[in-house]
Amino acid sequence: MARLITKEGFKKLQDEFENRKTVVRQEIAQAIKEAKEQGDLSENAEYSEAKRQQAENETRIAQLEVMIKNSEIVEKKINSDCVEMGSSVKVKFNGSEMDFQIVGSNETDPAAMKISNESPMGRAFMKKCKGDDVLVETPGGKVKYRILEVK
Repeated sequence: MARLITKEGFKKLQDEFENRKTVVRQEIAQAIKEAKEQGDLSENAEYSEAKRQQAENETRIAQLEVMIKNSEIVEKKINSDCVEMGSSVKVKFNGSEMDFQIVGSNETDPAAMKISNESPMGRAFMKKCKGDDVLVETPGGKVKYRILEVK
């Protein structure tokens, strides 16, 4: 099943994939080479660490490859007043305002106010429009949000 992703999120995946395949692989290969030159590998901590990093990097490359292959880029419609993937949304709740962006599940970054379209909040806001009230089920009960702006 294809995972929805923004154009920006897809580019980040591709950039990380290319960096790991080229730069990181070369750095690790150099570290392994240098560790081998030190002699006895059975008690060589640098060699063991470099091999661990190599395995970790190759695992991440494989993960990224699958993520890229199974991603479907979703572009936000221009001038839409309704929430969709890639939308920036300004909401009001409990007298406060907050801004966040709806992104794919592998782009989520709560610190940057990027929430997944698959999260309870993201699902509740999808397809809602400027001026709509939205009830979001939270662990503490239902929270009412008013959509002030959609970009």
